[in-house]
Amino acid sequence: MAKTPKTLVDRELIKELSQLLDETGLTEIEIEQDGARVRVARGTIAAAPAVAVAPLHTVANPVAPAGIEAAAAPIDPAKHPGLVVSPMVGTAYVAPEPGAKPFIEVGSKVKAGDTLLIIEAMKTMNQIPAPRAGTVIQVLFEDGQPVEFGEPLVIIE
Repeated sequence: MAKTPKTLVDRELIKELSQLLDETGLTEIEIEQDGARVRVARGTIAAAPAVAVAPLHTVANPVAPAGIEAAAAPIDPAKHPGLVVSPMVGTAYVAPEPGAKPFIEVGSKVKAGDTLLIIEAMKTMNQIPAPRAGTVIQVLFEDGQPVEFGEPLVIIE
């Protein structure tokens, strides 16, 4: 009995890749195994991307009296003039190495040119500098998180 060539890609592989897209927030992933190439992509909108990012860290409202929490409207990262976006696709890191002190935290004072984070892309560590001086009011990524080009990373005020 002759072997028939494998014509369909393993459904389990497609399911695993789809779950990986959901877990990492990536929009597409492609792998090649045993001469078969599989690409799984999430539909994208052709218009400018609307960013709905919940801040991971925020500075308390400095105007509010001690002991009283002010109900402040969340800052829309896409509209903030101090927004720093990812200049590339890669993996974002808050420190130069695991266990090291983070480059920045909410409330950190930075000068123009100070390193905010590192993005690893194609086995190269790229330092992302602060475009201006100010105070970090939001950090919009987690250590080791995959980031895409144009994704909001930090807000400096």
